[in-house]
Amino acid sequence: MEKSSVEIFDENYSRVLEKIASAAARAGRKSEDVTLLAATKTVPVEVINHAIRSGIKYIGENRVQEFLSKEQELLPVHRHFIGHLQTNKVKDIVGRVELIHSVDSYHLAKEISKQAVKRGTVCDILVEINVGQEESKFGFSPENAAESIAEAASLEGICLRGLMAIPPVCDDFSKNIKFFEQLYKLFIDIKAQKIDNSNINILSMGMSDDFECAVECGATMVRLGTALFGRRNYNI
Repeated sequence: MEKSSVEIFDENYSRVLEKIASAAARAGRKSEDVTLLAATKTVPVEVINHAIRSGIKYIGENRVQEFLSKEQELLPVHRHFIGHLQTNKVKDIVGRVELIHSVDSYHLAKEISKQAVKRGTVCDILVEINVGQEESKFGFSPENAAESIAEAASLEGICLRGLMAIPPVCDDFSKNIKFFEQLYKLFIDIKAQKIDNSNINILSMGMSDDFECAVECGATMVRLGTALFGRRNYNI
């Protein structure tokens, strides 16, 4: 008999927690140093709520419309936006999530600032780094990151909380180590600058295929979808 989505999650969740704890231990860290964020793209609300009841404290959605369709039915949980965000959708997400992971341009940061000021709030953001410098991906280049990050952080209504990245897809996920190490160094360097309007303590890197490497390289947050919920229909 085919397993239900809830059964799949239950089996995977305990396994993921063990892997995070083991990876952290190998790096001389504690499992509590790493926040597990459940990437809930295409996951039904009832399965997300089961995950929350089971111990998931952070979720991340990739699409604004999907998040809005689920928002009212979700149990209390830390809600993040982790997908590419178009400027015309910013008004729909600012004030509804605690953290936007994917601020990939100064233009987007300006729109977030504008909408946050309009609502009388401060929006926590992560700056996305195109660590592999791939043309198909968004984000600031590592070389220009420090200057761009300081410029974005200077905007009113924004608080810079750290960095996010999606490394290139590799046939051997251990090859991502060099990208994770590069991002960790950038994270430490920028944190040391004590930029105004910042509270830098989040390094969001590592997904279902490579999160153990990311944890060993210093990630403070990993974004896991398939590793928790199994393969899903991403055409929904």
